[in-house]
Amino acid sequence: MRKISQALICCILLLTCCGQPERAPEEVRVRLQAEPETLSPVSYSDAGALQIINLLFQSLLSADLGTNKVKPFLAAELPVIQQQDSLTLFTYTIREEATWTDGRPVTAADVAFTLKVLKAPLLNNESMKPQVEFIQDIRFDERNNRRFTLVCAGFAPEMELLTGDYFILPSHVFDPENLLQHLRVADLAGSSSKLENDSKLKTYAARFNSAEYGRDPNLLQGSGGYTLENWVNGQYLTLARKKDWWGNNTSNTQHLTAIPERVSFQIIPDITTALLALKNQQLDVLENIPAAEFDQLKQNENFQEHYALFAPDAYEFVYAGINSRLPKFADKRTRQAIAHLLDINSVIKVSQQSYATPTVGPIPPSVPEYYNANLKPFTYNPDRAIALLKAAGWSREQDGWFKTIEGKRQQLSIKANYRAGNTNFENAAIILQQNAAKLDIPVQVQAMENSLLSQNLKAHEFDLFFRALSGNPFVFNFKPLLHTSYAAAGGLNYTGFGTAESDQILDKISSTAATEAEKAALLKRLQHIMHEEASFISMYYQKDRLAVHRRFGNLKISGLKPNYDVSAFTLKKE
Repeated sequence: MRKISQALICCILLLTCCGQPERAPEEVRVRLQAEPETLSPVSYSDAGALQIINLLFQSLLSADLGTNKVKPFLAAELPVIQQQDSLTLFTYTIREEATWTDGRPVTAADVAFTLKVLKAPLLNNESMKPQVEFIQDIRFDERNNRRFTLVCAGFAPEMELLTGDYFILPSHVFDPENLLQHLRVADLAGSSSKLENDSKLKTYAARFNSAEYGRDPNLLQGSGGYTLENWVNGQYLTLARKKDWWGNNTSNTQHLTAIPERVSFQIIPDITTALLALKNQQLDVLENIPAAEFDQLKQNENFQEHYALFAPDAYEFVYAGINSRLPKFADKRTRQAIAHLLDINSVIKVSQQSYATPTVGPIPPSVPEYYNANLKPFTYNPDRAIALLKAAGWSREQDGWFKTIEGKRQQLSIKANYRAGNTNFENAAIILQQNAAKLDIPVQVQAMENSLLSQNLKAHEFDLFFRALSGNPFVFNFKPLLHTSYAAAGGLNYTGFGTAESDQILDKISSTAATEAEKAALLKRLQHIMHEEASFISMYYQKDRLAVHRRFGNLKISGLKPNYDVSAFTLKKE
């Protein structure tokens, strides 16, 4: 059966590849796990679509995977920031060389049009609208049609990135009849429900929300270095390099690249099929390789003659949250005892096959300037857990640990919740259950549908939960997650973490333009408080796993998704 199945898979791969355009010398073939529903730069919904859109369109600012730094892309430089009472002004200038596919210049009017699309009612912009909600208006420079100022409400450190982190659309392509021209960005600040009956907006929404706006190559014409060449449903998408792309004519912009002649995205949902295609050299890049298979590839000398393997530190971390509002968990020593029973190293070994790094807080260890290396991650230590429980007033009896709380005798028990279907969280919960059982602490492990789990967390109806958070190396504003002002029901501070000092630190980080040294000191102190309070317990940062064919160089391997910059790939000389 195994041989027949493999033969069938080989036939499918062969037929798929034979139906594609002839492979160009500089073509890069990448696996897509799922076919994108849309390539709309506004309403895309998956990471594969985002990777493709990044080659077609550009934002004002973006991440350079070669340095993991935010750099100007369409913008000529980072914005000039000016705070005015309750407003903050961000002034941008678009690069003089920047043009659309048809050679027309990219102007401030295109930015204004894009903001209208992102903010207007009736349009499919639900995922992007909250990101630009703070942008109240746009002011044009009468002397330079590439220069403009965004008027924003309030100030937060992440605003600099958010003001430039959305794809700019060509207004003459997306709205040739100027149906949105009568609207102003300021009209869309706050509630804009009154515009839902606007006839021109309704006409435009009907067009914009149609499938063609996310599939038509004639509409998907951005300022990036590639155009959509072919899209064969269920098989592949190919992007062709523009012949005279404006990014080739800029200086000191190594992060603006469009080097491979063609990038071909192969739609292969099954990982076994994808691995076979990789071993047959029908793929040049494969990411999200399962840990066991990745280890096997590391031992395969023949495979490594053709492919290089990478395991970069990702920016997604797993943490455990303890409900510090509950009387039984109110004493931080009780929470610290539980932290010493999590056995993070065993969780990493079982769940990640060691492809993860323990962490003392939400700052990645791969960002040493902000990571508090003086702290040590919690380790499995039952003796320390016993001492902490006794210090917190618990007494060990024949059938468990007990304590009188608010006049009532209460037993220490834990309900550990996690999202159903996530084996990593399940393994962590079971390891905690086994370790706690050795100390006569009952732990009930319960999987929940994600919507129910989220509902319970917002309502504070939980003991302990496991979850993951995605971040980046640019913005470290944890106020919504950790400030006590967000600890009420419905807020994002599920655990109830917070002290007067931690609130002050979070306020300073989120409201002032601190120097790098000040910011580092504040973040390291915050990690110390979090470690001491042990209600939001950071466990580990994951590592990604990918393979890239050795005929390519300049890969820009990064912990940021998709972990490499395919636009920068260069073909090595024989």
